Amino acid sequence: MQRKSSFPLRHPALRMLPLLLAMGLGAGCSDSSDHSGGDAGGGEAPTPLGEFVLAVLSSAPDQVSGGEARIAIEVPEGLSLDDVNVALDGRDVSGAFTGMASGHGLEGRVDGLVEGGNALTVSSAEGNVPEAELTLTNYPATGPIFSGPQQTPFFCSVDDDLANLELGPVLDEQCTVERVISYKYRTVDGDWADYEPGQAAPGDMATTTTIDGDEVDFIVRWERGSLNRFLYSIAMLSPAPGEDDEPDLSAWNKRLIYYFQGGVAIGHYQGDPSRRRALYADGLAAGYAVAYSTGTKTGTHYNLELGGETALMVKDRFVSAYGAPDYTVGVGGSGGGIQQYVYGQNHPGLIDAGVPQYAYPDMVTQTIHIGDCELLERWMDMKVLDDPMSKWANWENRTWLIGLNASNTVPNDVVDFGLTPWLAPGSTECTAAWRGLSALALNPNFGQAPGITGEQQASVEWSHFADLINIYGTAEDGFASATWDNVGVQYGLQALREGNITPAEFLDLNWNIGSWKNEPEMVQEGCPYIIELCFALNDNLPLFPDQIDPWSWRNANAPGSAGQPAPRKAADPGAIGAAFDSGMVNHGAVEIPLIDVRHYLEEELDMHNSHQSFAARQRLLNHDGDASNQVIWFIDRNPDGGDHDNTMDAFAVIDEWMANIRDNPGASVGDNRPAEAVDSCFDSGGALIASGEDVWNGILDDAAPGSCTERFPIYSTSRIVAGAPITGDVFKCALQPLGEAIDSGLYGGWEPSSEERATLEAIFPEGVCDYSQPGVIN
Repeated sequence: MQRKSSFPLRHPALRMLPLLLAMGLGAGCSDSSDHSGGDAGGGEAPTPLGEFVLAVLSSAPDQVSGGEARIAIEVPEGLSLDDVNVALDGRDVSGAFTGMASGHGLEGRVDGLVEGGNALTVSSAEGNVPEAELTLTNYPATGPIFSGPQQTPFFCSVDDDLANLELGPVLDEQCTVERVISYKYRTVDGDWADYEPGQAAPGDMATTTTIDGDEVDFIVRWERGSLNRFLYSIAMLSPAPGEDDEPDLSAWNKRLIYYFQGGVAIGHYQGDPSRRRALYADGLAAGYAVAYSTGTKTGTHYNLELGGETALMVKDRFVSAYGAPDYTVGVGGSGGGIQQYVYGQNHPGLIDAGVPQYAYPDMVTQTIHIGDCELLERWMDMKVLDDPMSKWANWENRTWLIGLNASNTVPNDVVDFGLTPWLAPGSTECTAAWRGLSALALNPNFGQAPGITGEQQASVEWSHFADLINIYGTAEDGFASATWDNVGVQYGLQALREGNITPAEFLDLNWNIGSWKNEPEMVQEGCPYIIELCFALNDNLPLFPDQIDPWSWRNANAPGSAGQPAPRKAADPGAIGAAFDSGMVNHGAVEIPLIDVRHYLEEELDMHNSHQSFAARQRLLNHDGDASNQVIWFIDRNPDGGDHDNTMDAFAVIDEWMANIRDNPGASVGDNRPAEAVDSCFDSGGALIASGEDVWNGILDDAAPGSCTERFPIYSTSRIVAGAPITGDVFKCALQPLGEAIDSGLYGGWEPSSEERATLEAIFPEGVCDYSQPGVIN
């Protein structure tokens, strides 16, 4: 079994320096054996001392941004640091470098880089070390680096958004704002107040003790500005700030938190920043620096190629200005957790560890089963309309088809508002949490951005796939290519096998379920997605809203007509492959320590369903057979509020884990786990219920349920009900002939009659899903 590799210390470039020195391979050094650099007139050549080794600490050398970079130079032991000359495109920048904190070498920040290539040259005064050169490829602070043509139209943050970070006005069409540095102090009441360097300590100033044991005044240096067209923030303790804007690093614990934020949006907007996350008080109190950007908030956009690029640029700025941290740990919930999984896979070294909260493995695979929600809910709602005694009038029975949890007591806005008067109170996770998100991801007409005009809104293709059109490409119909597919999917298969639905219901469901229309055929959503339409009454039905459509049904292909089942939808060619190739799908290649944390929210029908932690684990296992770098913690929800927050507990475990990796670099990430880095579940007050390797047994294996599995039941999805694996990453299934499916016993005790078989063949002319085979990605 292949084990997760050990993670590099500080920065990948730093780990390579001793190795390169041992091999005698300096960056840019000559292949010639003649390194004398001696006197051209035939004098005695100086004794060769070794090689320079150059590394960029702030980014990859070909992904420098904003005109600055932090450089490390390993210097041969026999050469004095004073005898090292550093030039940038011929300009002497030696004065920017000072001795490394450890080892024999120099570190410094160079700025004034021009766009494109910049030659950094290192030489010795005596010529006794071969000259080394490194090319720094610099990109503008407005981007892009690798994410492709930037999105248009693009709307800048409004004044209220800018006020969250206390920023001045937008300066240009790239949404640039002036970089601002100011200071805040934390009051004893837990608020933030302005602080001016040099002023006497206010009477209400709090103190804090860092994880290194240093007690200091709780003063924070706060840098804000714009990078890659988004708003960013960098904050860190600065208990003794000078008046020259130079950072006081005395209280920094040399660890960086990158705070990723969640939400759902389709881009075209600079974003609304969260001051609470930018000034993450618990992390700052412990001495961590905190980085944040609206470009790494999925409530701004869900283009995780653009988000990864933005995170790299923010990290570049941090390291250039403040130095390389010992490690960077990610944190953030929902889409913030997704980003940690995806960026951990796509950008090794961006974050060295993560605390994903309420996470999913990635975003795009959520569209697979959530795209089923409205289709299934309408079918069940119409069955109740036809027969008030239908089994689907009991909301809890709907779990049989959607897989997600359902309840007869959780409020349902559509039912409570009287839009579906034939339905009793109750809800499902589909309706309570996900209603409208299929439309947001799939309907090109539905999105919005602050400040946009009606004409501008109509000119934009608002879908997840159009947001990432640089990845997915354009389909033959002129819209973005899309991955959603339900050809061959047998909805309710597990419910049929378990006897919860009859063969007649199974056939009726799959005959009428249909699919989503192609984008050119879609129309704008109605009530309740556009709330104003709920107050526009229907001329033919007095007191009833016009365009009521809580299932997006006008954008669906269903129900089936006489003699013809409702058509299914096939993914656009190449779209699925693009999702995998670009890294938008988390395929388990995540090698960093992860503590996956969530409160148990199933009773509330919250969208952050619990099986997602285990979907992520199974993807790790599928990748290389090893998920020892992921720990899963559940906390029970406090029904009275005041839920226990164990984020700082997770950080403490991560800190010990990273120390073990530093001290045992030859061991795997999993082998370096500390004792508390173990699967666990906790009560609502944070007290441990159970921990150990077996507490989640029975979810990904056939073992008897573990202690935590019994305490916190796990639900599934509509595609798992249809036979798909828990990983949830099969966009388009492999197909098998219907006859083979019947012969294999796929339908349990049901043996279709000739008439039933003819109906199945009409519904599935190409065959039915065979989830024992890999999904189709072309």
